Amino acid sequence: MPLGTLEVLLVEAKGLKSTDFLSKIDPYVVFTVKTQEKKSNVTKGQGNEAEWNESFLFTVSEDVSELRLKIMDKDTFTADDFVGEATIPLEPLFTEGSLPPTMYNVVNKDRDYHGEIKIGLTFTPEPERNSFRSRDYAAEENYGGWKESSF
Repeated sequence: MPLGTLEVLLVEAKGLKSTDFLSKIDPYVVFTVKTQEKKSNVTKGQGNEAEWNESFLFTVSEDVSELRLKIMDKDTFTADDFVGEATIPLEPLFTEGSLPPTMYNVVNKDRDYHGEIKIGLTFTPEPERNSFRSRDYAAEENYGGWKESSF
């Protein structure tokens, strides 16, 4: 797996299933990459058609293969409700470098369709870290080394 930085652009959600009986949902998204977790702002009053246009950065290390997201409904007096989730494989991103904002299906725990979420992805690889380069040392031997000595 490549090392680098993953930028996630959270654009919007459409057709989210409501978890509130009498009012609109107030959705937010929790992103997870391995042990890193980031949370979006809550979109109050937008209901099933939420817009965020927020970006999040993650450090990509060994064995990262997917981005997981959970959509939650913020509640004031009770625990937040689970709306749905999606898993986005990152292998195509590592090959392409970026994926334009794309709609992904959101499903509940029973894998039933619960709407769509639009996410854009960009991967910036870290520069290679080679601490020993034999050609660099070979070039240095020609300058100021013992061969140049007058003794």
